Amino acid sequence: MMLSACTPVSPAELEARLRLHRLPDVGPKRFAKLLEAFGSASKAISAPASAWRALGLPAACAEARRSPEVRDGASHALRWLERPQQHLLMWDQADYPALLAQIPDPPPLLFVAGDPLILEKPQLAMVGSRRASRPGMDTAAAFSRSLAGAGFVITSGLALGIDAAAHQAALDVGGQTVGVLGTGLEKFYPQRNQRLADAMIASGSAVLSEFPLDAGPSASNFPRRNRIISGLSLGVLVVEASVASGSLITARLAAEQGREVYAIPGSIHHPGARGCHQLIRDGAVLVETIEHILEALRGWQHLPLSTDTPSTDQPLLDLLHAAPQTTEALAHSSGWALPTVLAALTELEMEGRAVNENGRWFARVS
Repeated sequence: MMLSACTPVSPAELEARLRLHRLPDVGPKRFAKLLEAFGSASKAISAPASAWRALGLPAACAEARRSPEVRDGASHALRWLERPQQHLLMWDQADYPALLAQIPDPPPLLFVAGDPLILEKPQLAMVGSRRASRPGMDTAAAFSRSLAGAGFVITSGLALGIDAAAHQAALDVGGQTVGVLGTGLEKFYPQRNQRLADAMIASGSAVLSEFPLDAGPSASNFPRRNRIISGLSLGVLVVEASVASGSLITARLAAEQGREVYAIPGSIHHPGARGCHQLIRDGAVLVETIEHILEALRGWQHLPLSTDTPSTDQPLLDLLHAAPQTTEALAHSSGWALPTVLAALTELEMEGRAVNENGRWFARVS
């Protein structure tokens, strides 16, 4: 849930948020609960343990607030932020990615290495098997090159296999790409892709994580990471995946978030194609060429408009001037596809003509 929009964060409040963020068993929902209950992270940190217990939080959370480990971790993060190309985005600030803010549990903090401004550009996620076949890798690279050339930022998880192929191909054509980690930015995993991540940051792309800087790899982190990949993106393209692949989790989350889901089919004899075939049976768009993706996303930056695509966002403004509405209500009222509505709302927000507060959109009166 979004907090009150664009309230400046003082140095003391920033340090308190970094401490809350490091507490055991405090995820996005409990983080929001604490700030809503106490009004700020600073007040939450100084509140009595009994007040935390009254909110139903585990005793370990309250007990860890003043521990040296939590204090030192927050201090280290503040020093990390002093370096060039290292940033922290907070979910109640204007520079937080608008699409990601729409998901049910947006990360309260995002550590970003590189250029955070590209997170507001239209993104397409590409995911797939870590042990992809050579044809699968080639397909991922070809689609990434074409989509990056069409103006999309390519977003993935910086894993081995399909993820790495997609990131590298975007860089190869001078495009931009975003890597979302399931570890902290200082505990990069897998190490084999560290050089790729460095190249992304150096070239004006970005690598980010919601986890504390020193958080190591944990199995439970990667499904959480996947919701960010899909949440940042207009849609998710699954290139090659088994039925047990984590890529199917990303695709499911994308569907739940109202994003498009695309899947590339393969041979019925190839285990790596079965996950894609399952997605197609479940309603994903079968993709054979880049046009199958672009057809659903006409109207975005760098893409030509078709005659039947809304060419103005004025209908959305008219609806918002009548009454504040959720994204889903705007899609229903306008008759536009949800990704198209999200695109227009992002542009309106960047232009200062609309604002999102607590999940509803308001028209700004000039």
